[in-house]
Amino acid sequence: MKIVKEILSWTGHILLAIVFGLSITIFVLQPTMVQGISMESTLHNNDRVLVNKLVHTLGFEPDYGDIVIIDKRIDRPRTVIDDITDSLRYNAISYHFNKNIDEIFWIKRVIGKAGDTLEFKDGKVYRDGIALDEPYIKEPMLYTSDEVVVVPEGHVFVMGDNRNNSYDSRMVGPIPLDHVIGKYVFKF
Repeated sequence: MKIVKEILSWTGHILLAIVFGLSITIFVLQPTMVQGISMESTLHNNDRVLVNKLVHTLGFEPDYGDIVIIDKRIDRPRTVIDDITDSLRYNAISYHFNKNIDEIFWIKRVIGKAGDTLEFKDGKVYRDGIALDEPYIKEPMLYTSDEVVVVPEGHVFVMGDNRNNSYDSRMVGPIPLDHVIGKYVFKF
């Protein structure tokens, strides 16, 4: 009987530790891996990064210049179930074992916030009529457009630092804030 109690006690402690660890990964911090070249020269393909997910969990709006991880599935609402299942499926460990994993997250830089007017001309991004100073971009941007983008309420406009090789808000439009699932902390 004493052995059964001891086994049950250890099992309970182990399960509690697993639940606690998963809760941290789902809602607080998560390691993941950069896939692709859209953030060069800042981040490179296969860089391992730590993501602060409190931005999403607590509903904070990222700031200009923040590097964020976004859920590219903006055509559908994001749910708590997505937070749980995606955290388990898309992290640095799963990338290590499955290089062909379907990538649903992008890592990009916040360029515009709600109410901002963005223009793309002369190889530069203009926010509210002022050219942005962007020392982090890989090379001058070749993209130009006559379109003026006004970032809607509850959204951010994101772009990769490798402007000439980035699929971002220029193509898909502004990103809903609930699809910003975290903020880059550091690479390891």
